[in-house]
Amino acid sequence: VQLQASGGGLVQAGGSLRLPCAASGVSSFRNYVMAWFRQTPGKEREFVAGISRGGGSTYVAESVKGRFTIFRSNEKNTVYLQMNSLEPDDTAVYYCAASWRSRNTLVGENEVDYWGQGTQVTVSS
Repeated sequence: VQLQASGGGLVQAGGSLRLPCAASGVSSFRNYVMAWFRQTPGKEREFVAGISRGGGSTYVAESVKGRFTIFRSNEKNTVYLQMNSLEPDDTAVYYCAASWRSRNTLVGENEVDYWGQGTQVTVSS
């Protein structure tokens, strides 16, 4: 399974970005809980949002709740992170992740089976 994240870039505070993550080499994308994490230099990787296999349940970290939304298209084998009202503290490398084993939308790093390569998001003040 390969995960290809894209959509990162430079945006001003208050702006929006949508990050798609396309999965390939997977026979049944809908069997995976999908999630987004982020990491800044010198800090541990942080869970941002997760979505259930069918897409009907999501979990968003408190730090981004009300601003970020996760959704997926199982027909397109793609998960998305919609980021609105971006703040400079949102600057990070964003990683998508797939978990076969997770039973929850709050996905722990130790539950991740596949990682995407990361996409840089930079928010200027």
